Amino acid sequence: MTPGGTSGAPGAVVVTGVGRYLGAHVAARLAADPRIDRVIGVDPTPNPEFADLLDGVERIRLDLDSLGGLLADLDVDAVVHLALATAPDPQHGGRAAMKEQNVIGTMQLLAACQRAPRLRKLVVRSSTAAYGASFRDPAVFTEETEPREVPRGGFGRDILDIEGYVRGFRRRRPDVTATVLRFAPFIGSTADTTLTRYFAQPVVPTVFGRDPRLQFVHIDDALEVLHRSVAEEHPGTYNVAGPGVLSLTQAIRRAGRVAVPVLEPGLSGAAAIARSLGFGRYGLDQVDLFVHGRVVDTSRLEREYGFTPRSTAAAFDDFIRAHHGGVVVTRAQLAAAEELVLESIRQVRSAVRERS
Repeated sequence: MTPGGTSGAPGAVVVTGVGRYLGAHVAARLAADPRIDRVIGVDPTPNPEFADLLDGVERIRLDLDSLGGLLADLDVDAVVHLALATAPDPQHGGRAAMKEQNVIGTMQLLAACQRAPRLRKLVVRSSTAAYGASFRDPAVFTEETEPREVPRGGFGRDILDIEGYVRGFRRRRPDVTATVLRFAPFIGSTADTTLTRYFAQPVVPTVFGRDPRLQFVHIDDALEVLHRSVAEEHPGTYNVAGPGVLSLTQAIRRAGRVAVPVLEPGLSGAAAIARSLGFGRYGLDQVDLFVHGRVVDTSRLEREYGFTPRSTAAAFDDFIRAHHGGVVVTRAQLAAAEELVLESIRQVRSAVRERS
């Protein structure tokens, strides 16, 4: 038993989303835990990249709406729900498909969990995006803080819906230990996310006059918290982030990149240029984060789990070490970046003339 929670390792665990990095690594860690008898990985689209990693995991190709019979037939004790899309994929249905997977998929999963008589533990991946990001935000969010405004981005709205359904599940199945983990953005040497692709760009668009405070969580620390949530008893909702903060300009300087200030309405245009260069997809969730920032209190996690993730700065430095010099800028990309700089200058000059 690890510090911070009573031992409560289940016999059989279902992990959703094993076709992605987070789900595959969580399933592999659980399968290597001698306290856990059986790990079943569920994903509609198996990923051959993780085949060796999942050698000790029973893999089932299944959609979330077909889980009902599986949970009952396999006498599952615990479910770890990680099958969430954090950004729309235009090639696979866009925002509609994202909401179908996140919101409808979670509803179907929870309905299956409700009908599983032996189930005693549910762990759900959530996000600090549940708090939104606006100029009205407090300096630090605790788990009890309500968002001042409904998030503009689709992922943030999905997270609010998902957590609402989990609250309903808790009322219907008080016998099940339900753990909700609100993760800060993942970062680290092996993380490949919208955020890491943002900082890996040769030039990084920022909002003129803004320097938001940011928090990250190292992907390895996220895996540790997920593992402990299954192997121990930790009911409730927890913020999961590295202590301390980095301002956006500090992070860009640490990454050795060049910041390109644009006016706030222009950040979406800058993100579009970044998408065209192949550096990732950016939605309103990311734009608002880069404008307003977000900091959460993690004292509940540290107290109840007996575990403190590495600091935000240390997690970011690990990412930098792995990606140093890893971006090669082509002539076409450099020309687009130069045009972005010129356009931002034109926007700022125009705004100054209008104010004078």
